[in-house]
Amino acid sequence: MRLSEVEYRLSPELGEDELNALFSSAWSGHRPTDFSYLRTHSLGWVGAFSGDRLVGFVNLAWDGHTHAFVLDTTVHPEYQRRGIGQALVGRAVDLARHRGMEWVHVDFEPAWEGFYRRCGFRGTAAGLVHLV
Repeated sequence: MRLSEVEYRLSPELGEDELNALFSSAWSGHRPTDFSYLRTHSLGWVGAFSGDRLVGFVNLAWDGHTHAFVLDTTVHPEYQRRGIGQALVGRAVDLARHRGMEWVHVDFEPAWEGFYRRCGFRGTAAGLVHLV
């Protein structure tokens, strides 16, 4: 599969089953999730498709004003390390710019710092409380 064979779609209709299948393939411990929140809490999302198969996803949430948040960047393991994740994040950032956002935030674990730096993010001081 070449990167040119991946199609990126802005806020495509996605079923619970295909989203949960993608997340289960990429994240150990994923539990079935109701993704209906996407419609009410997102500026949009980007799906990466190989044919009709969902192989990547990123959500762009927002605060209702000028801050957007990259969430749930996910690429199916069979398609990783081909630039799909960076392309998804890049399209999400472009969407935020197009929708008039001033800032795009992302939180990540230390292992993902290099990836997000390659996507153009710089480090900032932030705080976090783990509730679960």
